[in-house]
Amino acid sequence: MVTPQKDRTRKPFYRSLIFWTLAGVVLGILVGALWPPFATLLEPLGTVFVNLVKMIIAPLVFCVVVTGIANAGDLAVLRRIGIKALVYFEAVSLIALCVGLAFAVWMRPGSGMGVDPSTLDTSQVDEAATQNTGVADFLIGIVPESVMEAFAQNDILQVLFFAVLFGIALLLFGPRADPLIKGITLVQDIILRIVSGIMVLAPVATFAVTAYTIGEYGLSALSQFGALLGVFYLALTAFLVVLGAVVRLATGVGLLRVMGYMKNEIVTGALVGSSEAVMPQLIRKLEHAGAGRSVVGLVIPTGYSFNLDGAAIYLSVSAVFLAHATGTELSVADLVMIVGVAMLTSHGMAGVAGSAFVTLTVTIGTVGAIPVAAAALILAPDRFMGKGRTAVNIIGNVVATLIVARWTGELDRRRLRDVVTGKIEEDSPLPNETHRTPPPGHGHDQTTVGSAASTHEGHESFPISTRR
Repeated sequence: MVTPQKDRTRKPFYRSLIFWTLAGVVLGILVGALWPPFATLLEPLGTVFVNLVKMIIAPLVFCVVVTGIANAGDLAVLRRIGIKALVYFEAVSLIALCVGLAFAVWMRPGSGMGVDPSTLDTSQVDEAATQNTGVADFLIGIVPESVMEAFAQNDILQVLFFAVLFGIALLLFGPRADPLIKGITLVQDIILRIVSGIMVLAPVATFAVTAYTIGEYGLSALSQFGALLGVFYLALTAFLVVLGAVVRLATGVGLLRVMGYMKNEIVTGALVGSSEAVMPQLIRKLEHAGAGRSVVGLVIPTGYSFNLDGAAIYLSVSAVFLAHATGTELSVADLVMIVGVAMLTSHGMAGVAGSAFVTLTVTIGTVGAIPVAAAALILAPDRFMGKGRTAVNIIGNVVATLIVARWTGELDRRRLRDVVTGKIEEDSPLPNETHRTPPPGHGHDQTTVGSAASTHEGHESFPISTRR
């Protein structure tokens, strides 16, 4: 295979998205610290940016999942990808919860605060508690009463459920569904083109969100909750070390390389406080890096509900912090209960700002040992914890996709290495799904799914018909 080479004239650093995004952060900190009243007026700019991306998330999830299932070739492949993804999600979520719990129990943030929950303003806690009453509501909420309502309300879990059913139905139709699959793929490409234009506004959004956060809560909030924030970010770092070892063993590529490749998405998502804001770019760049479309199409949308590693660490650290702050002694049984409940409630989080606090309230309310009113203590530091939480959520789903792709034989490891090391440019054409041969009798057009790339040297070829 002839590997595309880098352009001889490198783009100046000041023309990169990451440069202007970080510049927006610095400017936002200055404006928030020097002119707080003005800074608090900037929040709508960040909200508009997130809404611009969210308006196309539901149709994008539908297109990605449907085409991912269609590219799986048959139900056996689909079942194998789905089962392995869910096994991975549960295992890694458990590790994340335990890492957070271990650091919080060891370093005891909140000890000595002696907070009386009855003296706290619980209005936002009460409002959060009414938004989710437990696992039963979560399970019922997966199935939409109306497909149109699911799209209108941007309920990603319900859209995902419908997309899986629709994709399986298309798969069962065989060759007759090919024109519709091509049409849905075209719609997906159009949506991704729209997102490319929206992302030009990312530096403005990060400036606005950063300025608002500093202006509203002040830099003093960082010092007041320094112990909590320190433990939380240490736990996130320890978890990333574990994740780095896993991805290195599975793919042969280091986590820092992967994070470098996804730096724009990680930084933008973290600073605007929404992992959904970068879902389209993650999908495009993972396919570009050699992950099979069928895996990307299933793992990324599903991971946004079932693989929120940063949120899992947030739940365990915050729960133990609230116990220490209120002088509540937690037994081993209570700690096990926190992990068990959080394993369920963390799967119900949406990838948008504010949902983590709602889930924390539900979690400690279900555990019962910690006063629910104490959740009000988290409102101020939550904004600062949200940056790391969202970043690790994004990294976790990128790693999950690469590992599941490797596990199912749908990862081109050579291309992955070349992409993350810069040998293949980020803006080079996406690889065709052509090095994966469709199963006999499934009449996909060979010019789009056929043999064009089968002559490329270095690709790992995994004919679906032999992976039973």
